[in-house]
Amino acid sequence: MIATFTPSRTTMPLPAPTARVALKSPTGRGLLDGAWWPRSRDLATELPALADELDPRWGRITRVAVNPMLWPVVPHKVTLHGRVLKIGWFTPELDPHKLLLLSYGADRWDLLVIPPETDDASAARLMSAACAPDGPPLTATDLIAAETARDMAAGDRPQSAQESWEYEDGAASAHAVHPDARR
Repeated sequence: MIATFTPSRTTMPLPAPTARVALKSPTGRGLLDGAWWPRSRDLATELPALADELDPRWGRITRVAVNPMLWPVVPHKVTLHGRVLKIGWFTPELDPHKLLLLSYGADRWDLLVIPPETDDASAARLMSAACAPDGPPLTATDLIAAETARDMAAGDRPQSAQESWEYEDGAASAHAVHPDARR
């Protein structure tokens, strides 16, 4: 009789990813209390990590309000650790790039929501701006728009002569001086 033995593998659960969040100092002022950079546009997946990060600092988060413009699905509630986090959505009243959080003690916080597809450098600049001690003078959407404009302006400038040549489809730059014109 031949017996085969297949060792059972014990799988260790992967740790849940931590939230990418930056918070302003409690003495800070302004329109925002910090910034959150979710890894996806799936609120049911992303909110538990955010709540886990914020609960010890701010008290138990009980309600979240979002503008559904940037979220494909807005669940009514998310269950985490045996409790329910209620989610509401408001279209005209809430900035699309902002998340409103309410804690058990009825405190309120507003976070800039950085789109998940944002590159690392842009996200770092946005998090820093949202956490400025005197607060950014801009709304959440205005901060995102300013960063997008910055990225577009930086992307439109050729970096070298070769890139300039390729950027203009091999044509001479309008600002280039013809060699015969130097005489």
